[in-house]
Amino acid sequence: MNERLDEVLLFANQNPSSWLATSEDNQPRVRGMLLWFADETGFYYHTGKVKNLYRQIQLNPKVEVAFIRNANDPVNFETLRVTGSIEVVEDKELEDRLFQERPWIQDNKERAGVETGVAIFRIVRGSAFIWNMSHNLKENEAPRVSF
Repeated sequence: MNERLDEVLLFANQNPSSWLATSEDNQPRVRGMLLWFADETGFYYHTGKVKNLYRQIQLNPKVEVAFIRNANDPVNFETLRVTGSIEVVEDKELEDRLFQERPWIQDNKERAGVETGVAIFRIVRGSAFIWNMSHNLKENEAPRVSF
């Protein structure tokens, strides 16, 4: 793995609160999401199959997600922007791992009183870059990494 990709993955894993943008009927939709994990195979998330997010990524798998670190520091904050395509992952071992690492998912399903499956998805075939104030007026010059 290359150093730039290592830096991007570390940024995402250390700052898992993120904003995921989809599109529906040519209207952008954004929501806060908690990254599950990121590695060289993609940026992993999950959602309920009854949710609008799941329907949106089925219709249009192209997304962008943004992470932020040092959010309260107006000079030294940085963002990580990741653009790519969604791939739904159907893997029993990965699903078992999800429920083991995030037991609150089952609790949420039970409290909601809605029967739904959980979809694990990852962002793949994309690019990422870390933006900071040194790129403020030169965003296109920020170094990108493909994954």
